[in-house]
Amino acid sequence: MRWKGRRGSSNIDDRRGRSGRRRARSTGGRRMRTGGGLGVTGILVVVGIAWLMGINPLTLLSQLDGGGGFETPSYPSQAPSRPADGETAQFVSVVLADTEETWGRIFEGHGGSYPEPTLVLFSGSVSSACGFASAATGPFYCSADDKHYIDLSFYQRLANQLNAPGDFAQAYVLAHEVGHHIQNVLGVLPEFHKVRKTLSKAEGNALSVRVELQADCYAGIWAHFAARQRGFVEDGDIEEALNAASRIGDDTLQRQAQGYVVPESFNHGTSAQRVRWFRKGFQSGQLEVCDTFSAQHL
Repeated sequence: MRWKGRRGSSNIDDRRGRSGRRRARSTGGRRMRTGGGLGVTGILVVVGIAWLMGINPLTLLSQLDGGGGFETPSYPSQAPSRPADGETAQFVSVVLADTEETWGRIFEGHGGSYPEPTLVLFSGSVSSACGFASAATGPFYCSADDKHYIDLSFYQRLANQLNAPGDFAQAYVLAHEVGHHIQNVLGVLPEFHKVRKTLSKAEGNALSVRVELQADCYAGIWAHFAARQRGFVEDGDIEEALNAASRIGDDTLQRQAQGYVVPESFNHGTSAQRVRWFRKGFQSGQLEVCDTFSAQHL
């Protein structure tokens, strides 16, 4: 990726080097969305995109609940990121800015406006509205505060322990978490958490797979538009993302960790599924192809 010299996002909350157990900072006047308070433009987005995806919009306008994560094996965490280590922080800021531009145009095209999330950089551990987390948790999105959280040392694990190197692999991880934010805005995450409480563990895992694969598909949509920007995406970048998607499939991770797989415990999707749904979003750039909930075959 030729990302240097490009605009970074202003929605960065750099907490590296601070204690994880701290009060979340003020939103600085940014509207905090709670309890389904989407507003008129948000409702228009829900209705417009739900219609495209063949989902009843009324089922999407439910209350806020929970968050989405990027599950990885519980390896020992690497050395915490240092505040002086600025290049990777600059990189994720540029990628976040590009997702803002992409989803801003998509939402505008459906008659709404895109509520930009905040990316929290932390080292070691962090306190969020969804609870306390350590670096070993991996990147995650908390829908209770509309924020993404990442310890940048995760990218060392991605490259060295998961064998998924490359800057576009790193961008894919962030784009996947942004996909969870899109789901939250559309009401998919709140509906998922509400329904999951009524399901068995195996049924809940199966539904979780559909949620995660949709986030992968949304990441593919971002890549679709990123690849059409002159000089941004280089040869081999998309292959890096596809490799990363393959390396973090439930079957691959379980086979590496324990030598066998337990399909009923999958909650993110197999390697083949994650690659397939990222590719679907990348090839089309259309929201309607990402309807994992009505797909008969994932």
